[in-house]
Amino acid sequence: MLNSLFDKSIEELKGIGPYYQKKLKALRIKTIRDFLRHFPSRYEDFSQLKKISELEADGVCSVFAKIEKIKTRKSFKKRLFITEAVLKDETGEVPVTWFGQPFLMKSLKAGVLVIVSGKVVSKEDKISFQSPVFEIVSRDQEEFESAEIHFEKLKHTAGLIPVYPETRGMTSRGIRFFIKPVIEIAKNQSDFLPRSVVEKAGLLDFENAIQQVHFPSSLEMAEKARKRFAFEEIFLTQFLLLEARAENASFKAPSVAIDIEFVKNILEKLNFELTQTQKNALWEIIKNLNKNYPMNRLLNGDVGSGKTIVVLIALALVVKSGYQAVFMAPTEILSRQHFKTASKILKEFSAKGGSASGGGIEIALLVSKQAMIVSTGLEGELTKLSLKKIISSGKPILVVGTQAVLQKDIDFPKLGLVVVDEQHRFGVKQRQQLLLGESLVPHFLSMSATPIPRTLALGLWGDLDISIISELPKDRKRIETSLVDSSGRQWLYGFIRERVGLGEQVFIICPRIEQADFDYQKFLTSDAKSVKQEFEKLKTEVFKDLKLGILHGRLKPSEKERVMNDFFENKISILVSTSVIEVGIDVPNATIMVVEGADRFGLAQLHQFRGRVGRGEKQSFCFLLSETESKIAQERLKAFSDSYDGFSLAEEDLKLRGPGQFFGVKQSGIPDMATNALKDLKLVILARKLAEACLLKFDKLPLLKSELESFRQRVHLE
Repeated sequence: MLNSLFDKSIEELKGIGPYYQKKLKALRIKTIRDFLRHFPSRYEDFSQLKKISELEADGVCSVFAKIEKIKTRKSFKKRLFITEAVLKDETGEVPVTWFGQPFLMKSLKAGVLVIVSGKVVSKEDKISFQSPVFEIVSRDQEEFESAEIHFEKLKHTAGLIPVYPETRGMTSRGIRFFIKPVIEIAKNQSDFLPRSVVEKAGLLDFENAIQQVHFPSSLEMAEKARKRFAFEEIFLTQFLLLEARAENASFKAPSVAIDIEFVKNILEKLNFELTQTQKNALWEIIKNLNKNYPMNRLLNGDVGSGKTIVVLIALALVVKSGYQAVFMAPTEILSRQHFKTASKILKEFSAKGGSASGGGIEIALLVSKQAMIVSTGLEGELTKLSLKKIISSGKPILVVGTQAVLQKDIDFPKLGLVVVDEQHRFGVKQRQQLLLGESLVPHFLSMSATPIPRTLALGLWGDLDISIISELPKDRKRIETSLVDSSGRQWLYGFIRERVGLGEQVFIICPRIEQADFDYQKFLTSDAKSVKQEFEKLKTEVFKDLKLGILHGRLKPSEKERVMNDFFENKISILVSTSVIEVGIDVPNATIMVVEGADRFGLAQLHQFRGRVGRGEKQSFCFLLSETESKIAQERLKAFSDSYDGFSLAEEDLKLRGPGQFFGVKQSGIPDMATNALKDLKLVILARKLAEACLLKFDKLPLLKSELESFRQRVHLE
């Protein structure tokens, strides 16, 4: 079977001893599969084989010649070994120099026939090779005419040569040496992709693809091989997503009654009208809740588009139907904020009754240090134990809190809906832990304030239904966005002081936590302001009389909570932070967002920063500071300042920066090649279509079944 070979440890490969096994494992190469999928990062083109008389300065080529003479000496100044040789063919001679490789003298001797490949350098009108790669063709004193070059056996010269991700002690040359025989073994294995899939997708078969991705005959063939393996990983990912969707549909969930009058009653109490896309999303959710299998939906909307009100109505509908509901947020501060919003919107309604039991909708807050409740019969603080007893009684209630709400000692006997803010994965296993009795699984709804490009939605969240709120409320003021160069910094500081004097608050975002320790890094990141240094500068020089706070990822969770709570309560006027505030708390009083080193952030990330202000009635501002001289970077920032459509910016960011910028996709468990291929919407759609077709005849595809099981163990989609 396919996996029996590919899942073998590299320790079973001949010729790779413990030393090199350790080096390969440092590159995350533990199995034959890992080795084969350690793909080149680029290729060196040494395909031009020239005579010495044809060599030109700065050209990249290969030469077949005899070593006329060779010696190694030690440089007195730099204490460096220098190996010097002269190559000769029937047209002339050319000198070659290798630095720091005295061991070459063991294999390279006068009279040996070699191919060397590299860049031809010129100094004082004399050309030479410096540290070229080489391969020995023959050790015999043969004439060039009789020497036969077996190009198919070459690993390092005279073709498109793969350059791999390396580590100390394991160079690309070493990887090429070890991987060549592994490829020969693997080429004899059957292709797990069905022939119909290979043909419909226009792919290379496995044997050709594995050869061409490592040792391509042309760049075009290398690209075709990469497409094959990118498709393969997306195809398997889609299979897992389709399986998850099918498994989810096999569970039973509580059917929540569609009560239009109840929903209208809540909407009439609002002092604003929902946008059309809010109404559409709410209706999709309500219809899902009415089904007898679990909803598994992602509510995606731009910052400030009004996702929370849609979610609260859905939660209220579930409680009204006699079930319990949970609304989880990533932080205690955001949990308190959701609790406050829910109480404000639903309290007046609940006082008039309307739940299944004839009472009002009870809303509780449960965080690590506090429990509160708002209902018709009780309002205020209570002990966590008391709240746990209310929950365990099965009484219909909406509980708002962090993920601590789902602790083992809290029993939800009638849980109907779980809503998670800014967590896009809440897997089947987690839902199974929330079984109602012995048969029912709660509905699940995830919220995201980061607009998701369609290709990412299909490629990564294909097991979820998606509702999109694509418009902002009509009364929402547009945030004025401007680029500020170094000459405008003093004006900006004055503007900040003026607005703080009016009681408003400010975010200042920096790309780094602290400066690098060594000069070279400081040089490379000269405009990458650090939070710690910027905070000290602003606190001691610029805003000495104002209240400043600092926030970054190295602070303890409790410290982060304290700082954000102080900012929320206006005990801090200016918060200097890294990107940790990208998603989270709403501070209606914050009206200014300053982004230092703005060119270092993606468009989608900048849009998230901008969305942290403009949450109240006051006019808000976003200032982008950058010292880059790159024309492209400046044009990109200018385009951002003119655009307020988060979905358009996300699509553009996907093209420019790749999927790694979205939701930590690089850490999602999905292979790198598949991650990069997510930019190709057509490829994702095709992979899904063909995966759906194969799913219908899955039992007749044992090789695919085996590969999928191995893939399932290697990746995680939770």
